[in-house]
Amino acid sequence: MITKIIPIDDAQKCAPQLSEAGEIIKAGGLAAFPTETVYGLGGDALNPASSRKIYEAKGRPSDNPLIVHIADMEALPAIVKDVPETANKLAEAFWPGPLTMILEKSDLVPKETTGGLDTVAVRMPSDAVALAFIRAAGGYVAAPSANRSGRPSPTRAEYVAQDLDGRIEMILDGGDATLGLESTIVDLTVEPPAILRPGFITGEMLRQKLGCVEEDRTLFCGDTGQAPKAPGMKYRHYAPAGELIVVRGEAEAVTAYINGELARGRQDNKRTGIIAADETIGNYRADVARSVGKRADAAAAAKGLYRILREFDDEGVDLIYSESFEGAGVSQAVMNRLLKAAGHKVINV
Repeated sequence: MITKIIPIDDAQKCAPQLSEAGEIIKAGGLAAFPTETVYGLGGDALNPASSRKIYEAKGRPSDNPLIVHIADMEALPAIVKDVPETANKLAEAFWPGPLTMILEKSDLVPKETTGGLDTVAVRMPSDAVALAFIRAAGGYVAAPSANRSGRPSPTRAEYVAQDLDGRIEMILDGGDATLGLESTIVDLTVEPPAILRPGFITGEMLRQKLGCVEEDRTLFCGDTGQAPKAPGMKYRHYAPAGELIVVRGEAEAVTAYINGELARGRQDNKRTGIIAADETIGNYRADVARSVGKRADAAAAAKGLYRILREFDDEGVDLIYSESFEGAGVSQAVMNRLLKAAGHKVINV
């Protein structure tokens, strides 16, 4: 299969190209497209065969649910049993935007799309190209991140091509994603609602709208063995090719420990890497050093994390150490992805 890469810089000016991409989806094919979070791998959410193709293209376990992307609130009632008031409140506040809601699915949504579950994850992205593409594709696009399963999510079209060239029909190149981390996922089928994946819509923001909102206990720990109710809950995700280890502790102790391990890695002929903040990056002696920005700027860290992990692969890094980035709000999302990328390998010093 030849994968066609189409530059898209304006949804209105590029309507013919978006229409072509939409026809691919309607015909049961796959097309990657930009969103404000990361690039998505789109297929027809209501076509079981399309969802199976998504799993095959990604090498993704079939019990890992897909997110159904919609472009209009009017599309929601057809794919869920009921639209609760909690969903209306969150949609009014945060849609379009980086928020995914889990609701009871209707019979219209095949279980191939939901990973066998009776619930469906739904999101309305804010990216203008994404919205135009979803409408051109018929209004219901199932889309996980457009990468090979387990790899860092792609924040630009070239990363999509690295993983999926020859596996899908088209990539819509809309430039760099503006946020760089996947959407927040909140489960509205439980009481109180529960955050299953942190993101730019923070727990505090959700609580301002709904009152009590809990956090799933798997956010910052290893897998429970349970079937995942949302993407990213069960399997190792976002991982570079090299081994990644997160180190927690006081700054001086973390620096000393990591530098010692980097030295041992080089003695073993391993190419080494470090992820740190602007304030401390100069303290480390690694072959490849990458800063996520100032420690207080969690949004910059979120935008740059997956790019950094991809760059380590480009540089052939075998062993990567990272500082810990604890904190509230978006920092929680950064730490969640970092721990997933490391397979929860954490050293406390």
